[in-house]
Amino acid sequence: MIPATVFKDKTIALFGLGGSGIATARALVAGGSQLCAFDDNPESVARAASEAVPTGDLRALDWSAQDGFVLSPGVPLTHPHPHWSVELARAAGVEIIGDVELFARERRVHAPAAPFVAITGTNGKSTTTALIAHVLRHAGRDTQMGGNIGRAVMTLDPPKPERHYVVECSSYQIDLAPTLDPSVGILLNLSPDHLDRHGSFANYAGIKERLVARSDRAIVGVDDADCRHIADRLAADGHTIRRISATARLDDGFYLDGLDLVRAVGGVADKLATLEGIGALRGAHNAQNALAALAACLECGLSVAEIQAGFNSFPGLAHRMEQVGRKGRVLFVNDSKATNADAAERALASFERIYWIAGGLPKEGGIETLKSLFPRIAKAYLVGEAAPAFAATIGEATAFEISGTIDKAVDHAARDAAGDPAPEAVVLFSPACASFDQFRNFEMRGDAFREAVRSLAGAEMMGSK
Repeated sequence: MIPATVFKDKTIALFGLGGSGIATARALVAGGSQLCAFDDNPESVARAASEAVPTGDLRALDWSAQDGFVLSPGVPLTHPHPHWSVELARAAGVEIIGDVELFARERRVHAPAAPFVAITGTNGKSTTTALIAHVLRHAGRDTQMGGNIGRAVMTLDPPKPERHYVVECSSYQIDLAPTLDPSVGILLNLSPDHLDRHGSFANYAGIKERLVARSDRAIVGVDDADCRHIADRLAADGHTIRRISATARLDDGFYLDGLDLVRAVGGVADKLATLEGIGALRGAHNAQNALAALAACLECGLSVAEIQAGFNSFPGLAHRMEQVGRKGRVLFVNDSKATNADAAERALASFERIYWIAGGLPKEGGIETLKSLFPRIAKAYLVGEAAPAFAATIGEATAFEISGTIDKAVDHAARDAAGDPAPEAVVLFSPACASFDQFRNFEMRGDAFREAVRSLAGAEMMGSK
């Protein structure tokens, strides 16, 4: 835990007692603040009180006496309308911050030289965060990873000068971190997301831009126009920018050439690393993640050899293009995290011969945007509520069946893929849907896919599970 000493002897209100909220409350108490925590869910308040977190109804609080207000990132700050606690804090002129801001302040006070890599973007930030942390640890660096991935940031070990922090930051967390100041900030990409919470794409993009604008060194993916504009603006303002691209050669920056990761300076290119043979980093989207990790780890002082060794040993993330098993020439890939068409597109673009398992609770727009990738699909196996609509979209473009359940889809896809003459056939579970029609979350859905693969006679499982 990182005790929140910056609020020692201060009177602090906190709203939101989920996982990160409880962790932040404990950090504030450990740091010596006078805390009053609350949540709209009485069960959450009772649970916090049972764990010695001071609680009380913030509606009855003397807001004029508060030195700060800590808001959990899942609680609306601005849109669709501010939460009632936000309105009370603003009316009293009380500063509103989140857990990532607390972390940033603690680092500045206790170990400002501690390397701090912060990662954001619409897609790929979890894989990039995990990859950077893995490479640093593999190279023997003291490394802490958390934020929007895994551990709440205030549960990490306290800052020390040689301790590296790799923190995934959502737009919600950045919005609550007015003085966020990473030593290395990464913006991977931008596409419309969470607009219900930010009001417009311009607001969403502006929040993401803050992370790199306040970084000592900024790494920006330039494969979409919005990020290119951000990189150009920051460079014009005198910021140190490292551009990365998985789709185009750059005169200055890091780019993908085949499977090689290249750095160009003044038009002179130098191959630094390769993704050849690294299954966990397959696909153009993972190439962008690897380019960002390469640039960040160089900024942290690692050698190219250390970075390549880390890449070679990276296991990947569960449910994100996770290679879970093989049966002969057939590879089984769990991409349960693909809860919309945009995410599924990245997976479909990564393989040439696909037996695609898709479906669940459909999102707006369905899979219309995936039509250009249908020629890669040997057959689709449709499950869940989305199956009829997906079947209508596929039409006569490729073969399909309505399998209904994941276990039946896996069994049929494995049988069909085994007879495919291609050098490698892939059974890809990339649902392009939410999980909530049949599963509590995408993790449980991915576990069901993995277990269905495990039940296949002759399947050789891969990875740690």
